Amino acid sequence: MANSASGMKVSDECKLKFLELKAKRTYRFIVFKIDEKAQQVQIEKLGNPEETYDDFTSCIPDDECRYAVYDFDFTTEDNCQKSKIFFIAWSPDTSRVRSKMLYASSKDRFKREMEGIQVELQATDPSEMSLDVIQGRVNNL
Repeated sequence: MANSASGMKVSDECKLKFLELKAKRTYRFIVFKIDEKAQQVQIEKLGNPEETYDDFTSCIPDDECRYAVYDFDFTTEDNCQKSKIFFIAWSPDTSRVRSKMLYASSKDRFKREMEGIQVELQATDPSEMSLDVIQGRVNNL
């Protein structure tokens, strides 16, 4: 049984699919959900490489917390193709207080186990994780 101090266990499948996203670019994004009964973080949705940022945001529920990683491709001012792996902690104001606390207390453990996250974003409203925000973050790196 996980305790709130250490955070929820991250399933092996989560780690494996994240490695595939990072190393092989098999996925564009992964949406994760905490399963309270199983006491662990599990995969809710895998996004194919051809899916867009809009496809990704449409997978995020309006009123429930989620973790997500998104492999964002961009072109630098020097015209170099690059990508950054974003970690998004989605915690909408409309979600249950218990859920917000669970996701907040498990976030650090989740990030530790997902080695290779390059940019972190905390969002409570869709505007805080818009494509403009993502692009702004890579421009400031």
